[in-house]
Amino acid sequence: MNNKTIEWLLEGDAWIQYRTRIDLLGQAEDDPQVRAARKAMLADPKIQTLLAELADWPGAVLNSHKSASQPFHKLAFVADLGLNVSDAPVKAIAQKVMAHPSEQGPFQLPTNVPTHFGGSGRDEWAWALCDAPILASALVRMGLGDDPRVQTAIQYLAGLLRENGWPCAVSPELGKFRGPGRKDDPCPFATLAMLKVISRVPELREGRSAQIGVETLLTLWDKSQERHPYMFFMGTDFRKLKAPLFWYDILHVLDILSRFKWARQDERFQDMLGVVASKADSDGRCTPESIWTAWKDWDFSQKKVPSRGLTFFVQRVLKRSITA
Repeated sequence: MNNKTIEWLLEGDAWIQYRTRIDLLGQAEDDPQVRAARKAMLADPKIQTLLAELADWPGAVLNSHKSASQPFHKLAFVADLGLNVSDAPVKAIAQKVMAHPSEQGPFQLPTNVPTHFGGSGRDEWAWALCDAPILASALVRMGLGDDPRVQTAIQYLAGLLRENGWPCAVSPELGKFRGPGRKDDPCPFATLAMLKVISRVPELREGRSAQIGVETLLTLWDKSQERHPYMFFMGTDFRKLKAPLFWYDILHVLDILSRFKWARQDERFQDMLGVVASKADSDGRCTPESIWTAWKDWDFSQKKVPSRGLTFFVQRVLKRSITA
């Protein structure tokens, strides 16, 4: 990463300036430039719009975990930017998220699974392993990792681990529903989502569950030609650069795997990293190859010119991956 790349990123939206100073330049939160960027980020109309939408939590009934317009994905995004419960809107949103714990511990979302998929066909509060870990991770990132309710949710979810990763698992309210795959297979996205939260919990980050989860995803990359559990492929679409980091794609997988020091040293990780690194131009800038249309007002929602937002996500992974 060269100075030209940094200078270019620092000319971007306030959130890019803020995260660039924190994640790429290593500046402290109390640095005047960091404080100024954070203040500008909170005032940014796009951030204000996201917070206004999240204030209406939980929003619409969940009908597709992949949809980039889902509130739980937006919650994860603002948490990754560094917004936390010291910010008044975020504190109120977090309280709403935590107002619906399940009997098992994970926090619930309003969901409707049709009867032909094994559900009840009714709107009901429930959780699945492709949303509950995302909520837990966001709450930890927002400063609520020590809350007993969050700890209970994480411990329950971590306990669903199998020898080959995390399965497709849902709360009792959703009946016999599970994704299209063999029940003994790991669910790649559920495993990715669990690593997302585990990477934020020091006592779990170096443990057995993290080791198994990381190995599951690296093995799937190594065997990407023949293994596609639950119809999660690692082919052409998977390898396209896309932001924000919501679903099962190469940059999201690398972003989470790179949070585990031993994973960064694995040749399979390095192979995946090489695919992404090769997509940057001579100035280290990256152009989106796929977009989320729900984020049309953001600079990474076009495929014509380099995106500062996408470039930041790529450069953050690259920097993290060369750090001992």
